[in-house]
Amino acid sequence: MATSSSPADSLAPPSGRPAGGRGARPRGGSKATGGLYVAPIALWITGFFVAPMLIIIAYSFMARGLYGGVEPRFSLAAYRALINPIFARVTLTTIWISVASTVLTIALALPAAYYMARSGNAKLLLLVIVPFWTNFLIRIYAWIAILGNNGFLNDLLMTLGVTTDFVQFLYNRNAVITVLVYTYLPYAILPLYSTIDRFDFTLLEAARDLGATHLQSLARVLLPGIKTGIFTAVLFTFIPTFGAYAVPQLIGGQDSYMLGNIIARELTITRNWPLSSAISVVIMLITTAGLMVYLYLNRPRKRA
Repeated sequence: MATSSSPADSLAPPSGRPAGGRGARPRGGSKATGGLYVAPIALWITGFFVAPMLIIIAYSFMARGLYGGVEPRFSLAAYRALINPIFARVTLTTIWISVASTVLTIALALPAAYYMARSGNAKLLLLVIVPFWTNFLIRIYAWIAILGNNGFLNDLLMTLGVTTDFVQFLYNRNAVITVLVYTYLPYAILPLYSTIDRFDFTLLEAARDLGATHLQSLARVLLPGIKTGIFTAVLFTFIPTFGAYAVPQLIGGQDSYMLGNIIARELTITRNWPLSSAISVVIMLITTAGLMVYLYLNRPRKRA
């Protein structure tokens, strides 16, 4: 007697053969393959980031060597040396210059990235990338030629009759902030451009249809929609400016001495490795704390 089979039975795989034709792929193999993909970057981060950071932290708790270097014994002398008004003043100066440079950089990068994304002109993106083709130190010396006492800007002002003598543009805090903004502006424009280019601009039109002004739609719709790009731009600007050394060394003066300059002096002149390591730890802690505060202020809020 023939038995009837349902459509579901006819679609079932033969006995002993898993569904999917060629058989299900074992999960262990996919994990092993994923591990092979992750291994190079994990080794790179461990060897060139985690290990040096741990060495710096360890050095900061060691004693200073007689002729430089460290002695392998526990000591808090480096951290006790940081408790002085000079270090506090330099730390505040570093924070002020870094925050001011970051705010000005983002303020300039936002409209530039917005215009580039809206215009759709790829040549503008090339103009942002061009500075990367030139050596960093060459660009700093170019600014010295522009802002110097006999530089282009002073010559222009005296030629136009604006001033009768040169203006001291170099070797002060404003010069350091100006050059830092110029240096890290491309690093802020690129992530902002990438985020704005993917933004759905019909949301701005909908906001204006509902009665919002142009500025209101930008502030309440665009900025929250591109906060990931803003965070990346802040990250790419604040961290390198906080540890800047070359710009304040070549452009700055007594009012723009930063923590990076102290680290270089302690390593090369006084050869106090524990103190320079302790300052590096302080820089890491301050930058991490600043990022945590920024993440907390921009955390996603639950709707009631």
